[in-house]
Amino acid sequence: MAAGEVDRLVARFTERDALIGVIGLGYIGLPLSLAAINGGFRVLGFDINAQRVADINGGESPLKHIGDDRILGVRRGGRLEATADFGRLAEPDVIVVCVPTPLGPHREPDLSFVESSARAIATALRRDQLIILESTTYPGTTREVVKPILEAGGLTSGVDFFLAYSPEREDPGNLDFETSRIPKVVSGDGAAALRLAQAFYDQFVVRTIPVSSPDTAEAVKLTENIFRAVNVALVNELKVVFSAMGIDVFEVIDAARTKPFGFMPFYPGPGLGGHCIPIDPFYLTWKARELDIATRFIELAGEVNTGMPAYVVGRLREELDSRFGKGLTGSRILIVGLAYKKNVDDMRESPALTIIEQLERRGAEVDYHDPYFPDIRPSRRHPDLSGRPSVPLEGAVLARYDAAVIVTDHDCIDYALLLEYLDLIVDTRNVIDRLQLSGRAEKVAKA
Repeated sequence: MAAGEVDRLVARFTERDALIGVIGLGYIGLPLSLAAINGGFRVLGFDINAQRVADINGGESPLKHIGDDRILGVRRGGRLEATADFGRLAEPDVIVVCVPTPLGPHREPDLSFVESSARAIATALRRDQLIILESTTYPGTTREVVKPILEAGGLTSGVDFFLAYSPEREDPGNLDFETSRIPKVVSGDGAAALRLAQAFYDQFVVRTIPVSSPDTAEAVKLTENIFRAVNVALVNELKVVFSAMGIDVFEVIDAARTKPFGFMPFYPGPGLGGHCIPIDPFYLTWKARELDIATRFIELAGEVNTGMPAYVVGRLREELDSRFGKGLTGSRILIVGLAYKKNVDDMRESPALTIIEQLERRGAEVDYHDPYFPDIRPSRRHPDLSGRPSVPLEGAVLARYDAAVIVTDHDCIDYALLLEYLDLIVDTRNVIDRLQLSGRAEKVAKA
């Protein structure tokens, strides 16, 4: 493409005259679509989930932390259309790929969603389109996986179409940092692609940070999440050590964070969840093995974090024994919170599911309460839990349980009611202390 034609495409971005295509209307793609719309663009969203497409076109949000009113508003304004017809991929000027990148059964990268999206684009790819991958992945994916699929039809990246990578940085449910307020790392397969990607995102995010290559941008995303995973593992390990010493790790961290330099607070929990932090480190360790490089530090962090559900189960067993002289077998346990983090309807990789299974293997009778999940959604790792209903948080119901375990600290939970009706609460999130509900402190154990 000549420089003048690149200039014309940049002008279409600055004038908001371009149509934006987004593949995947989930936790990443839908907020991105809304941010682009708020920036003045029209969005054509693609998703394989026909029900999700129907909900969005009907003005309903498929995500609880995004209100129906936002979807209805952009639908009425004609700024958003959802479709399951991937034959329409020739229509947008920009196509942003926001699909999952899970792990396979042997904890290897599963790029099947990225590859199928690339193949769908390739069948409709036309000249002058900008293709951007946002899915988290290992360094080299954009060049080694996506680019060859797109070029198989005869068009050339950097000449006929343009390929870029910009890692998502979404934090679902965080009202302080919505998509448009988070700086965006951008890269391109060549100088023209980088210029176009930066010009596109500059229209609706607070700042863009260009880097030298897609490999670098892919490494940035992994580094961000590995940094968090390693530090969470550190405080999880400290929690175990300090608990044995009779020291409250939450009090330690809150005091340490007053130091104005050299310390960043991370908080322990029942284990890592979500689509990023428990998964992304394995994308790098897998790629490193191709180069015969050991990633011992990252793998050790993974071992610590994946061991936390067992620690929580162990603490519950200890408290049941010391307080009531009974074990897990036959005990009735209520899990409070199924989501991997507070105030979102996302249970991917949630430690709550692992805790439920471990408790039941040891003979406990387990129910859960989570207002974001009327029933447990199907999942590959926990198929036997699918369909189980959430029990209501009512006094008559709570009185049936020997103990509750707070796994997710949703703001909408009535923790005072838990304290009123239960004789033992194992709090993995320090929410009882945070809310200063410790008037019945003898009922609460931290884990």
